[in-house]
Amino acid sequence: MIDVVEHEPGCPLDRFGGWLAAAGADVRVLRPYAGDPVPATPGDGLIVLGGQVNAYDDGVAPWLPAVRSLLRSVVADGTPTLGICLGAQLLAVACGGKVDVGAAPGRESGVADVRWRPEAAGDPLVGGLPDPFPGPSMHADAVAELPPGAVWLGSSAMYPHQAFRVGAAAWGVQFHPEVSEPTFAGWAAELPDVDAAPVVRELVHRDAEVVAAGMALASRFARIVATSAAVRR
Repeated sequence: MIDVVEHEPGCPLDRFGGWLAAAGADVRVLRPYAGDPVPATPGDGLIVLGGQVNAYDDGVAPWLPAVRSLLRSVVADGTPTLGICLGAQLLAVACGGKVDVGAAPGRESGVADVRWRPEAAGDPLVGGLPDPFPGPSMHADAVAELPPGAVWLGSSAMYPHQAFRVGAAAWGVQFHPEVSEPTFAGWAAELPDVDAAPVVRELVHRDAEVVAAGMALASRFARIVATSAAVRR
């Protein structure tokens, strides 16, 4: 069972739900904003999704300290984990990194071409995935400093820390491999600093490659979770 932490209804598991199911994974979505408790330990795997709050916004999202504590726990025990956008930023902060709120380059929106670094070649999650990886993006905060000992895996032209790994099996990605066009269009329409029409057109135009890459990432993660769970049992 993969536990999924959803921070808000507008940023769901989206396409990943079907892709993980097709890969044989079961998921349990936890909605702390609706009263679901954040567990002290996860199931066989963990996904932490995105959201509009920032990684330090405990006053607005009072469950964030528990999520950061959970992330420290999974890094320590090797539970396969994937942090997406805000989830990646929370992973970084939980493990000693830093996040810039309202980072200087401004909002990265559209489909970012994520280039893999040499360190990604042997990585069990991202090694061999498309290069560049088409990463739908809609963020203004960004990881400024990776946690000590983290492996830097990928960057884009606008932001360097697009993908990283902490410990043996906890990954953070700044982009949204899970997102569908309706969800993405909803985000773009809500943000005053985004010209929604061209940004959404870009995703629609590149959707076939976005789907192929995102499905490959989801399937890889499901296999890592299954293999890790089998070893633990």
